[in-house]
Amino acid sequence: MNVKLIKALIMGATLSMHLPTFAGPGHDEDPGASVTGGVNKPQRLADGDVYMPKVAQRQLGVRTALAIQGSFSQTIELAGKIVPDPNLGGRVQAMVAGRISPPAQGFPVPGQKVKKGELLAYITPDVGPAGTRSLAESRLKRLQALSDTVPRKTLEEAQAAVANEELRAPVSGTIATTGIVAGQVVDARQLVFEVVNPDAFLVEATAYEPSIIDKIESANIAVNDQVIPLIFLGAAKSLREQALPVTFAAADAALSQLAIGQPVRVYVQMRQKQEGYKVPAGALVKNAANQTIVWVKENPIRFKPHPVVEMPLDGASVVVNGLEPGDVVVSKSASLMNQVR
Repeated sequence: MNVKLIKALIMGATLSMHLPTFAGPGHDEDPGASVTGGVNKPQRLADGDVYMPKVAQRQLGVRTALAIQGSFSQTIELAGKIVPDPNLGGRVQAMVAGRISPPAQGFPVPGQKVKKGELLAYITPDVGPAGTRSLAESRLKRLQALSDTVPRKTLEEAQAAVANEELRAPVSGTIATTGIVAGQVVDARQLVFEVVNPDAFLVEATAYEPSIIDKIESANIAVNDQVIPLIFLGAAKSLREQALPVTFAAADAALSQLAIGQPVRVYVQMRQKQEGYKVPAGALVKNAANQTIVWVKENPIRFKPHPVVEMPLDGASVVVNGLEPGDVVVSKSASLMNQVR
């Protein structure tokens, strides 16, 4: 082979090793590297925006959603709680004071299902002048010995005086509360058991403006990001602690996962409408000035804070003003993005 040709090939290969190479458009590893001076990590930029590489977005679970522009019902938040259906629940109370004892199968435990009329416990009443049974029992024995000569009514009264009171389930359902043990002394009218039907819970809210009752269009509660629609049953005609009780029900057994007395927020939608953008409730965060903001996606790795005015909607979503059509907001992990410095 020609010696000059070999030298030319070697020189060309050496020069090519020292020449810079450039990627074509759209193939940059990270288009934000020039903005951040080549640092590929989340950071707050000088203008307040947040630079968030794709890798960091996946690690932090950042998700985005389109802000939906439209006309939505004006919503009022009411404080409420879960209550049992009075037609499908009941309380078991002691009629007399005495000592409680279990039936043959033992006391029912919370969560246990019982049938209507099922024996739950016995109460042995304390009778006599000194709160003992000795006099009543002695009288019963004396009357039993003279059963052929004493009136039957007198004998039955003496037997009832020392008989155990039977506590039975008033309805079929599930035991909700119990706190008794064998040998415990209970007072008359003391609550011993409560039987409820979890498939028929109700929601009782309190309204401080009775005028809203005639404007209710729909209602719901939000549980673990799940919106449960409610059916308006009615409102009381008398105030309780300066508020009007309002009762709602849910279709099927949607409230069975909740507990009696559990506080909830009831979102009541009115007939009036409000204009704005619907965004997930998780998109709202506070900035250093305590303003409510959402993070708007400027490009795949850059997010800009936008102050907004929020209005309630259904618990899972809110209506805000201050956005533009087509804006995409951070719907998940917005609080983590808000902490980037």
